[in-house]
Amino acid sequence: MMQPKEWLYHIEKWLKEKEQYLYRHIAPLSFEYLPADCRLSYEEALQGHYVQLEPGTEWGEKWHYGWFKASVRCPLEAAGERVELQLALGGESTIYVNGKLAGAYDLQHHSLTLTREAFGGQCFEVVAEAYAGHDRDLPIYGQSFLTILNEELYQFFIDLNVLLQLRAVLPPSSLRVSELDQAFLKLIAFMNWGLEGEELTKQAIQGRVIMKPLLDCVNGSTVPKLYMMGQSHLDIAWLWPIEETKRKIARTMSNQLSLLDEYPEYRYVQSQPYLFQLAKDLYPELYDRIKRYVAEGRIIPEGGMWVEPDTNIPSGESLIRQFLYGERFFREEFGVTNEMLWLPDVFGYSGNLPQIMKKCGINYFASIKMYQTYDNITDPFPFNTFTWVGIDGSAVPVHLLDYGPFPNPADVKYASFQWEERVQKEGISTRLVQFGYGDGGGGANRDDLEFLRRMANLEGIPQTVISSPIEYFEDLQRRGMPDAHYVGELYYPAHRGTLTSQAKMKRGNRKSEIALREAELWAAAAYLRGRATYPKKLLDEAWRKLLLLQFHDILPGTSITRVHEEAEADFEELLQLAAELGQAAASALTDGSNDGITYFNSLPWVRTALIELPDNYVGARNSEGELLDLQLYGDKKVAKVVIPAMSHLSVMPDEAGEISEGVRATSNSLENECLKMTFNDYGEITSLFDKETNEEWASGLSNQFLLYRDQPSNYDAWEIDRRYADSVIILREPAKMTVSTQGALFAEIQLKRTINESVILQKIRLERGSRRVDFRTKVDWREKHKLLKVGFKVNLHASEMMNEIQFGYVKRPNHHSRPHDADRFEVSQHKWSSIVEGDRVFSLLNDGKYGLNACGKEMNLTLLRSPTWPDDRADEGQHEFTYALHVWNNGFMSSPVIREAYELNCPVLAAAGQAEPAAALLTCDQPNIMIDTIKLNEGDLDDWIARIYEAKGASTRCSVQSGFELASACETDMLEEQPIRTLEIIPGSNTILLSFKPFEVKTIRFRTILH
Repeated sequence: MMQPKEWLYHIEKWLKEKEQYLYRHIAPLSFEYLPADCRLSYEEALQGHYVQLEPGTEWGEKWHYGWFKASVRCPLEAAGERVELQLALGGESTIYVNGKLAGAYDLQHHSLTLTREAFGGQCFEVVAEAYAGHDRDLPIYGQSFLTILNEELYQFFIDLNVLLQLRAVLPPSSLRVSELDQAFLKLIAFMNWGLEGEELTKQAIQGRVIMKPLLDCVNGSTVPKLYMMGQSHLDIAWLWPIEETKRKIARTMSNQLSLLDEYPEYRYVQSQPYLFQLAKDLYPELYDRIKRYVAEGRIIPEGGMWVEPDTNIPSGESLIRQFLYGERFFREEFGVTNEMLWLPDVFGYSGNLPQIMKKCGINYFASIKMYQTYDNITDPFPFNTFTWVGIDGSAVPVHLLDYGPFPNPADVKYASFQWEERVQKEGISTRLVQFGYGDGGGGANRDDLEFLRRMANLEGIPQTVISSPIEYFEDLQRRGMPDAHYVGELYYPAHRGTLTSQAKMKRGNRKSEIALREAELWAAAAYLRGRATYPKKLLDEAWRKLLLLQFHDILPGTSITRVHEEAEADFEELLQLAAELGQAAASALTDGSNDGITYFNSLPWVRTALIELPDNYVGARNSEGELLDLQLYGDKKVAKVVIPAMSHLSVMPDEAGEISEGVRATSNSLENECLKMTFNDYGEITSLFDKETNEEWASGLSNQFLLYRDQPSNYDAWEIDRRYADSVIILREPAKMTVSTQGALFAEIQLKRTINESVILQKIRLERGSRRVDFRTKVDWREKHKLLKVGFKVNLHASEMMNEIQFGYVKRPNHHSRPHDADRFEVSQHKWSSIVEGDRVFSLLNDGKYGLNACGKEMNLTLLRSPTWPDDRADEGQHEFTYALHVWNNGFMSSPVIREAYELNCPVLAAAGQAEPAAALLTCDQPNIMIDTIKLNEGDLDDWIARIYEAKGASTRCSVQSGFELASACETDMLEEQPIRTLEIIPGSNTILLSFKPFEVKTIRFRTILH
């Protein structure tokens, strides 16, 4: 008697050898070839000069494309058969048949159906655009064929595979396995693989009869249900450039359209409106077909955001704009409203996302990444289905999916895995499951849908139904959400290096966000004051570019060299455009004369700033006639200005003001009225003495550069190994330290120090009356597999630190007491982080550094990395950044740390000419209420918008006053569309009263009486 292993070997062998029985070549294709070093439309490509290629010929160049065209006619023997194209061009290909985009050849789609029922003499004009690649040998042109697919044998092998996989997931001693084994034995005895043609086809039909009773068995009344969501994760850039993504979306959507044509039950979910925009711009005929299926409800545009961005690094305003531009596109193009945020592959989720989601009209959240932790975790995430509560108390239903065995085929093993390997064993009876090949796009193939037809209620595995994700969530709410709740950020315990890798991406992001804030605010002011038109189209263009650059493999720094080189250029272009818009708006608010300079303060509080006067100024006075204090700085004259809140100050040339000593420096010390600092020979702080309290802030060295070997076990650009601190590199080279300046306004020490193979140039500045010390830093970074931090040992005792996130902060441990504490050995921040002990507050500020760690009394800001994959030149070269420390003795609620962080990041804007004094655009009487954004309303430029949030975690009542005469005010959703409540304007004051919960964000819509 055969043993199970023996008969299973027979079945497995049949499946491995199935291709030889399924396909019959009926005609070769002889392609002509056109090389292309730039993108051509289909029509342009047809006009090119083609040459003949012989099979075995190498073609193309790195990053280039090739166009191939051929004609083929079906022989008479193909009449009535399913005819497919098997392409062998050597690269991923976008395929046109008879002038229509018909499908693709890629890693998971190896043949293209030309017709499901051919007729003799039928002619096909085939044109394909193939990618020559960039990370491997050049492609080889092979022999392509027209083939007949034996449909009965195809169905036979699907049946067989379903049953074989079913046997593998069932208990070996079950009755069901016994019955499956009996059927396999019958098949082995029955099937004669020596037959050919019609005889083999007839035998396959009879073989299916043997298997049919087993496929007809259905589950009982107690069975879990899987909502199967067809989709394709398409990284906009990663191991390929955006230029290649322009083809990948065409390949993916044409593949899925073919399946939608053939399988009426199929529905396909596609996220990221940016990808639809590419299809609309580049493939209009394809886009028309997409729109038709959207109208039928079978292509489901869902996901909420413009792209799938990182959510640790972008600002709160950026995340709102992801929703604003994403939802607007889907609504305007397709008439659909999104309900779900879909971020399958993002590296952690901000604790304020629930509030942003809800106020952008998004009800549900789904992701996959939380369980893909590469064994770099000690405390796995405990839930699949739960209610997520954000830092402000907003709550949203969440389902976390599993990737499962890559590449996510919709088969029996995959369905079983999705249920059996769930982490949440109680309280749920359904799951949402994605299927379809992804990362580089592609989506489902025909096998997936044939499997799902058989699996719908197949005994032994969960029920499956092809559905939209919204149907899953609606069913979940009908059944009742489980009791599980999770409060705060969804920290992803892996990929911690993405907070630092490719530092120029981080710097470009921060600078761009700030520049767009300035541009919108002053453009709104100029418009409302009747001085300029509002550059809405250009601002939209700039925002969409920034949102694209926040994609989760661009901004985190995990793409190939070309992607980051192009992104760096895009950031520079974006910054130039935003600067031009801001400058034009500011200039419109002045008289444009040569009689002075006007300085603009976009922050909603009175701001003291140091400015450099023009070379031809001896001194200067402000618009009230007061001489400005001056200090010489090299060959420059630096003056101090006090600029009104959200307004401006004009400065005119005059005689010199005070030039005297005030802030003192030596080559190893800095001192003002508040602080005295001393340094050792390495430029490290040995003492930070507070004159107000006569207390020492330093408990050891601060501004201490810390260099480590950085060699993660895998995913080089993504990971920081949890044992990195064991690989410290001793830095023995002292610093060269000199005094740059000292005087009435500030003092500064300059240090130059070699760090291993790299050189650091740093200017350490302390201003008069300030409790903030700035470290203006330039690094010539020449390392491989190194990690650079700067450490501060502080004389405070606390068990946690505060890290700013979008519109608030989170508290995280500065110890490793429990597994989840230890997993957070590197965390994210925005502009500031603080350690608080009673009334004493020590803070680190930055202008574009997002990673740090804290352990006990030590805070370490992560500055640079140097991974070599997927970009072997990552971060090499020149870097420029500023970080700062700030100390405070009167408690966190009164600490100006948030204002200091804004001032470090938001430059004062200057424009030629003078401007009459003007009331502030908007101010608030409570210092913990931040006015973050001022812009014109999206839909009605007669209205303007203010985004205001509570920053310190305290319920607050406040008054907000405008410098304009207000006609009306109301609170709206973050999309600026749905009014929430009308706000009363206090008569005669242009003031409204607001009440904030901790970390609450409000969007206020004003209408101004224009004169």
